[in-house]
Amino acid sequence: MNITLTQAEKAITAAKQKATAIDTKMNIAIVDAGANLVAFGRMDGAWLGSLDISIKKAKTARFFDMNTGIVGELSQPGGSLYNIEHSNNGLITFPGGIPIKNSQGDIIGAIGVSGSSVENDHAVADAGAKAI
Repeated sequence: MNITLTQAEKAITAAKQKATAIDTKMNIAIVDAGANLVAFGRMDGAWLGSLDISIKKAKTARFFDMNTGIVGELSQPGGSLYNIEHSNNGLITFPGGIPIKNSQGDIIGAIGVSGSSVENDHAVADAGAKAI
């Protein structure tokens, strides 16, 4: 089961609406169940450096089927996933990546958002993930 392009575009639209509502500019990436990029949106004026981060957040959320902020908590010194961010050609272990589930609860992809504070990144990603 994979996210469709139509679903991915719906998630990006919802994420952009949330970003606009909180007055920030974001890079928004959607990956499928295999962690392959399906759709990407860069809002006008969003940081160029956040482009790669948003894609890696989406991939990280799908690789481990959990929010990237949770991966970050587990990867702190002494944590069970310490140093995991060095695997898989680099992971992002701070908030802004969320698995996307279908109506049956199956993970069909993930969203990654970057361009503001991690709190804003997470809020925008959450809005996108919930749009499916």
